[in-house]
Amino acid sequence: MPTYVALIKFTPKGIQHIKKSPSRATQFRKEVQRGGGRVHQIFWAMGTYDGVLVFDAPGDEVATALMLRLAGKGNVKTETLRTFNEREFDAVLKRM
Repeated sequence: MPTYVALIKFTPKGIQHIKKSPSRATQFRKEVQRGGGRVHQIFWAMGTYDGVLVFDAPGDEVATALMLRLAGKGNVKTETLRTFNEREFDAVLKRM
C-alpha cells in the first residue's frame, strides 16, 4: 500500500481553533481507516510547516480524497508527497 507524507499549514481558522487540533487528528485517523488506510504518525511541528502526517492509503485517488476532505474543513492547507520505499523505488528504476 502506498505511503504518503502530508505537510500541513494551519489556516487562520485552524489557529483560531487550535485547541481542537488533537480531536481533529483523531477524526483524521478514523477517516483514513474508513478509506482502507492507516496513519503511521501525526506530528505537530515548528518551522515552515505546522504539522506532518504519515499515512498509507490504497492508492492516489483515496489519498487525494482524504486530503481534499481534510483541507475542505478549512483548518489546514496541505502539500502531499507520494513516497517510495527502497523496494518500490527499485521497481521504478527497473522500468527505466
